[in-house]
Amino acid sequence: MPLTESTARPARPPLAGLEVLLVEDDSAAVFVVEDMLFNLGAATVWHAADVDDALALLRDHRPGIAVLDINLAGEPAYPVAERLQAANIPFIFVTGYSGRDVHRRWADHARVQKPFRPSTLAVALRAVLDAHRASMALRAG
Repeated sequence: MPLTESTARPARPPLAGLEVLLVEDDSAAVFVVEDMLFNLGAATVWHAADVDDALALLRDHRPGIAVLDINLAGEPAYPVAERLQAANIPFIFVTGYSGRDVHRRWADHARVQKPFRPSTLAVALRAVLDAHRASMALRAG
């Protein structure tokens, strides 16, 4: 009997139920990326426009993942990346910089080039979360 609708279960959104920290200084980009994050399943999106605000948020909250613009009005977001890494919180960079403009320490870290499509962001977030979960499973087992 032919089916008219797919009975396959839809793929779980990459951010299903996660709390996300978005560190971005461009207000127009904040609205666009925040919408993308909610459409990808985020339960909550905390926003910080600079390093100090992001570090303050991290003192009070533990996001499931973070999205960091590298350049925050001329200030690099690397101190936030350091804090996230120390707390074992997965994150990606979003940037208009080319790879050669990223600090050498972070050159191999997951990065999405601006401007980007929601699907590109979704793939990057899913890859970082999958790698993080695999790493946690190895540590536990």
